[in-house]
Amino acid sequence: MPEALQTRVERRDQAKRRGGGRRRSLLILLSFFLVLVLLTLVAGNYYRTQTSGVGPKTPVTVVVPDGLTGDQVADLLAANGVIHSTFLFRLALRLRHQSNGFEAGEYHLTTNMGFNDVIATLQKGPVVHAVRVTIPEGLTVAQTAERLAPSLGGVRRGSFVRAATSGQYSLPPYLPPGKPTVEGFLFPNTYDFLKNATDDAAIKRLLAQFQTEASDLPWQNARELHLSDYQVVVVASMIEREAKFPADRPKVARVIYNRLARGMKLQVDATVLYALGTNTTTITDQDLQVKSPYNTYLHAGLPPTPIASPGLASLRAALSPAQGNWLYYLAIDAAGHERFTSSYSQFIAWKNQFLG
Repeated sequence: MPEALQTRVERRDQAKRRGGGRRRSLLILLSFFLVLVLLTLVAGNYYRTQTSGVGPKTPVTVVVPDGLTGDQVADLLAANGVIHSTFLFRLALRLRHQSNGFEAGEYHLTTNMGFNDVIATLQKGPVVHAVRVTIPEGLTVAQTAERLAPSLGGVRRGSFVRAATSGQYSLPPYLPPGKPTVEGFLFPNTYDFLKNATDDAAIKRLLAQFQTEASDLPWQNARELHLSDYQVVVVASMIEREAKFPADRPKVARVIYNRLARGMKLQVDATVLYALGTNTTTITDQDLQVKSPYNTYLHAGLPPTPIASPGLASLRAALSPAQGNWLYYLAIDAAGHERFTSSYSQFIAWKNQFLG
């Protein structure tokens, strides 16, 4: 083939290749553009679905506790079916500078709400406001009622006590069905209650908190101590009322178990005070004779029910007592520091020294 003709053929082939390459590039770009458009449409549809509230509208009551952040409120709303996407809702809250959360209380919403409607409803404030109440360790049912009644519109001291001692509540395995009272199981903590909370609602809330707080404790130790879970709470309630300092709690527990093992009466002053129904800390010889199954000076073994609501520290001490042979303890100062001994003569000597 002549050289000139060969050159023209080569140039033509090169032009074809360049043209084919351009077409392929254009096809790739067109495909990429179409995919991008498709993804945009899908993302837009997803965003609208997640934020505009598509789906049936079923009324939902959501209670927002005090102190929840915007992120936590998003989780709460998603759990109740109010919103679909916690991520997008959190993003919406940040864009609206609402990440710090909302006022505590009860809100009336629906499932599958649009973000704008949800946020507008939350910004208006709750239908029923929440109030904060602290229940300290060591309170009885009656004392707990006195704490709750002034703040909660649906709680009255008398009706609360009647409900709490009606035998209708249980919390297996800790509080078996059929026990006459929830004494010992109204867990001490700080709570956000709805202002119109009833006796029943308050009791159930406190019992649920016991379940939450106590579930991680080593309850398997109860078997080694030859006690039921309920009896452990009875012991913990005595520890709560007797020991004022953390280091003393496991030792008080050990004294109780040592005396039970020897068949000795427990002689726990707090049980006598419970039997008397008094808040005083001074016990007379006459008080020690009060006829009550709770009087551990007269009756051997554990009292029939707990005598107060123990906190986690006392529950833990009851399940994990200290090691020792102590049988007696004595508060040696007004603050309540205890001394422990296995010797009755030493106990009497301390009693004469510190109590006169």
